[in-house]
Amino acid sequence: MTASGAAGLMGMAPEPDPVPQRWELQVDPGELRLTTIDVPNVGARKYFYMTYRVTNNSGKDLLFAPSFEMSDGEGGVSRSGRDVPLTVTQKILAATQNVYVQDQISIIGELLQGSENSRDGVVIWPAANLSPDEVVVYGAGFSGETATVTGNDGKTKFVLRKTLRLDFAPPGDLSGVAARGLTLNGKNWIMR
Repeated sequence: MTASGAAGLMGMAPEPDPVPQRWELQVDPGELRLTTIDVPNVGARKYFYMTYRVTNNSGKDLLFAPSFEMSDGEGGVSRSGRDVPLTVTQKILAATQNVYVQDQISIIGELLQGSENSRDGVVIWPAANLSPDEVVVYGAGFSGETATVTGNDGKTKFVLRKTLRLDFAPPGDLSGVAARGLTLNGKNWIMR
């Protein structure tokens, strides 16, 4: 979707159904953390990472393929995993001290029903902006609800998916922060 297409839909975006009409997974986000990692042949770099637990109480086994994006409130949006070296992923997985946590590729697959089949995942972003106006994480793939809307031209159609929105409070300048969690200020479902 282009920026002008997205801007035209802003006022028209529907709200998710208050009572889910399609499957929906339980998502329990962990803290959003900032850490510094020494990347071989590059040097010290900062990364955001967030753990989460997903549970399938939908009544049927589902293919689970989540996607996450982070926004800095200034127009910068990045998809998790982009420009994240394998060594960084391995170090962050070890830092979680959870032998069951999976990276964003390994977690993809069939998610069986029940809390005994919950999965723990981690998502990672390079920390490009260390003084963000806001930090918002969008998680998709946790609901089957969609809505089709028509653009301002009356012809173009866009499919919106029910997406989890997590708002975090950045504590100002993050350049001196090491392995510190950002406070979760809000968790709600939106159509995006």
